[in-house]
Amino acid sequence: MKTIGLVIGSLRKGSYTRAIATQAAQMLPKDFKVKELNIANLPLYNQDLDDENRAPAEWEAFRSELNVVDAVIFATPEYNRGLPAALKNALDVGSRPYGQNLWDQKPAVIISDTPGAMGGFGANHQLRQSLVFLNMPTLQQPEAYIGNVTSFLDDDLKITNDSTKKFLQSIMDAFVQLIERY
Repeated sequence: MKTIGLVIGSLRKGSYTRAIATQAAQMLPKDFKVKELNIANLPLYNQDLDDENRAPAEWEAFRSELNVVDAVIFATPEYNRGLPAALKNALDVGSRPYGQNLWDQKPAVIISDTPGAMGGFGANHQLRQSLVFLNMPTLQQPEAYIGNVTSFLDDDLKITNDSTKKFLQSIMDAFVQLIERY
């Protein structure tokens, strides 16, 4: 059984990103276990705390959970053409202290979304740049930019558009193939 970490960059209740990510994750094969890695309560990364052996309990818990996942689904909204600070902070917490990068060699997929037309292109590529440095083999195709997200979510945040469902399924299928290569 593979354990897939789910990292959601939006902290908002009623998050479109959470809705898309959780529904996409449900499309993985039944023998894949999905575990959300909660980033909402992570204190900002400060290297002094690691250097002085004073890492917050929230960092330690996050690192323990990250250590046992085999691959990661990253879902991000776009804020000001970039990724949310909470998501970047989670990358930093999971990759430190230096030389203890827990993201290393974990296959990844990025799903970005926005209510606007561009689908989170800026956030997606900013995140992708960090994942390259963190040595995470990241799904290249198909790319997952989900634009106009409010046009196909109902009041319960369920995806109503069949072509969007099929598109997300193709992404999850390609992600499974990537995972199987590692």
